[in-house]
Amino acid sequence: MWSAAMWGGISGSAVLLGALAALLLPIKKRIIGFIMAFGTGVLIGASTYELLGDAVESGGLLPTGLGFLAGAVVFFGLDLLVSRKGAKDRKRSTGDKEGNQSGIAIFIGTVMDAIPESIMIGASLIGQNSVSALLVIAIFISNIPEGLSSTTGLLKSNYSKKKILVLWISVLVISTASSFCGYVFLDHASEELMAAIGAFAGGGIIAMVGSTMMPEAYEEGGSITGLITALGLLTSLILDYMS
Repeated sequence: MWSAAMWGGISGSAVLLGALAALLLPIKKRIIGFIMAFGTGVLIGASTYELLGDAVESGGLLPTGLGFLAGAVVFFGLDLLVSRKGAKDRKRSTGDKEGNQSGIAIFIGTVMDAIPESIMIGASLIGQNSVSALLVIAIFISNIPEGLSSTTGLLKSNYSKKKILVLWISVLVISTASSFCGYVFLDHASEELMAAIGAFAGGGIIAMVGSTMMPEAYEEGGSITGLITALGLLTSLILDYMS
């Protein structure tokens, strides 16, 4: 179970690393767009192969389909809510040009992204001796630009560097705890329930990718982001085959 917490913490630490990069290093927006594009491809692959594929195989099509749709709808509703509160640019490297983003809404939106991902990392350890490398890598890659862009928004909301670091350390702790809980509380769950939960996380991830990461990747990286996204998907296929 402590292994689950460790891997959840590793994936969540990418947000903190992205934040530190935003605070300390001048990073070109085009590079961030490339990272977004690659992360988009890896996340799509992880959701398809690791979450949806396993869910259909273990729990059947109906629980998987219902869970996937529920995850997408719930993410859409929550994303709409926090966006209206000021977090619509939490995954954007440019932030809000007017500086009107709500720091708390950005934080809540980031936590909303992190919890289902971390739960599934912990759940992936159930019944096997190793974590899903594909999930950890996919989530880690996607969290780096989130830390970059969210920190930009918080700085424009006049948050101090110290307060920003405290918020992202909190996200790291929440990711660790969520992965731990995913392992502990889902250990004896039925295959149908595990399928529905995995598909729910997959639906939320796909909805998040489509509404936040893909637009940013193309806007900042240009048309080559299509090729980079395809390479990310190929990477996830290779990782899934090797696992």
